[in-house]
Amino acid sequence: MGRGSTNQFKTANPCLSLLSAMAKDPDAQLVTINYTGGYIEMPVGNAKSLFGDSPEILRPEGVEKTVGVRTHPRVRIIGEPAKQIESYTYSYTQWPTQAGSQNSGGEAISMTWEGSEGSWTARMGGSAWELGTFLNTKSPKAVTFKTHNGTSYGPFIKGAS
Repeated sequence: MGRGSTNQFKTANPCLSLLSAMAKDPDAQLVTINYTGGYIEMPVGNAKSLFGDSPEILRPEGVEKTVGVRTHPRVRIIGEPAKQIESYTYSYTQWPTQAGSQNSGGEAISMTWEGSEGSWTARMGGSAWELGTFLNTKSPKAVTFKTHNGTSYGPFIKGAS
């Protein structure tokens, strides 16, 4: 009693070769675009369709922050006298970030834009108004999106006020 052909899985499901080809399509890979207040994650092909082929959209914009530290006492070794630290300020650039916990997958949204041929799913991190602000400054095409609870936002388009 033989087990049959060892190739049976190659011919039994022709969809497996199709799935393998889809996984290698660079436009099917996910890209995360960070912006101040959140991020959006979508397939590369959708990002190209919405924002164009330029990689500029992937370059996040930092926000200059200034921090003031008040005068305070500092004890380096317990039992030693406290040293008075004078007040000072410093500045830094706050870059957009994405939460890293296990619960940080973002919210699924449905997006439609000029030429999208229907609605597409993306994931949004942060608030909807921050995504709207980002799209209003970066999207060369009119775009709308709907959150999972059914609230619609848009249309947003770069340069529109």
